[in-house]
Amino acid sequence: MKNIWKDLQRKDHKRYLGGLDVFKYIGPGLLVTVGFIDPGNWASNFAAGSEFGYALLWVVTLSTIMLIVLQHNVAHLGIVTGLCLSEAATKYTPRWVSRPILGTAVLASISTSLAEILGGAIALQMLLGIPILWGAVLTTLFVLVMLFTNSYKKIERAIIAFVSVIGLSFIYELFLVKIDWAQAAQGWVVPSLPEGSMLIVMSVLGAVVMPHNLFLHSEVIQSHEYNKQDDASIRKVLKYELFDTLFSMLVGWAINSAMILLAASTFFSQGVHVEELQQAESLLQPLLGNGAAVVFALALLMAGISSTITSGMAAGSIFAGIFGESYNSKDSHSQVGVAISLGIALLMICFIGDPFKGLLVSQMVLSIQLPFTVFLQVGLTSSRRVMGRYANSRWTSFVLYSIAAVVTALNVWLLVETVF
Repeated sequence: MKNIWKDLQRKDHKRYLGGLDVFKYIGPGLLVTVGFIDPGNWASNFAAGSEFGYALLWVVTLSTIMLIVLQHNVAHLGIVTGLCLSEAATKYTPRWVSRPILGTAVLASISTSLAEILGGAIALQMLLGIPILWGAVLTTLFVLVMLFTNSYKKIERAIIAFVSVIGLSFIYELFLVKIDWAQAAQGWVVPSLPEGSMLIVMSVLGAVVMPHNLFLHSEVIQSHEYNKQDDASIRKVLKYELFDTLFSMLVGWAINSAMILLAASTFFSQGVHVEELQQAESLLQPLLGNGAAVVFALALLMAGISSTITSGMAAGSIFAGIFGESYNSKDSHSQVGVAISLGIALLMICFIGDPFKGLLVSQMVLSIQLPFTVFLQVGLTSSRRVMGRYANSRWTSFVLYSIAAVVTALNVWLLVETVF
């Protein structure tokens, strides 16, 4: 009887430990989440909430659903093949297909880096009064040192935790301001396009569903070399990866939604349009009192630095993948990719007259490139030559191609509105 009881205890203990296994796989998704609570998101969300109230909350919902599907799919590519998206494109598609798409992906990473560096520069201006250009130089140099020395790994979790705490502060502040929850609920699920909102819609979409994050996710997750394990291990990882993606993306959805809600209740209700991030300091005032401005600026600085790190890593991954290599901070191709992204972004900042407008336009550029990356990704993950038995089902391919079609249609709409 005692032996039976001990066996049952051992089984319960193993079942308990098995339930905790999921936490071993949390990480890659959170790294991606840092990318879409970056300064570009702050600018897009504050503009959306201050100009259109709750009307554009549905864009965050739609973008997050798209993001979950896309990030989960690209993570499968990395787990099964051991290749990042750029490497797989180089290996399995003709050069006339892969080179132009990967080239535009590098351009998208430059646009991303521009937004992240600008965010850090604006934060330094708010904290220390440093001019935008010099703040951009300092932010870029700091990130380059971190990436090239690999020291970012030592503080990566601290940065994610800090940004997460600030995000939770935004969410907590929802209970301290007056929000019309009925309108908010409608805004989350009912699409609407107020006059003049298309640029903001595309900015929010581009700020959430970001091409460089697709490359980054496939790079980070394949570094564990799950593909070299047996089939049972791969299936186990695929299952837990979904939890990581769902959890991380929902955290991002909540934080992005909170920013729009706060901007709507604080600025839209008073008829004030946010034209610079410095205006948004007042959002933390009810929560943190006189220290709100400093805390807000520190949060923006940490968001700028951490997201610049991830955009630099993504650029290095894309560029190295063109040569059939994975990202390595000591590898020359990876270093060149990082330098191109951050260096050109810094150069462009020298010619930007309106930093806030620059943030919005940079996010729009991401949404324009996104369809090319998505069509490439779906083509690879639907191929049995690439994925074997783990290739997309017909239904999954249909959903993924539909997402690409929706994004493409929005881009055409934006082009028509802009030109005509």
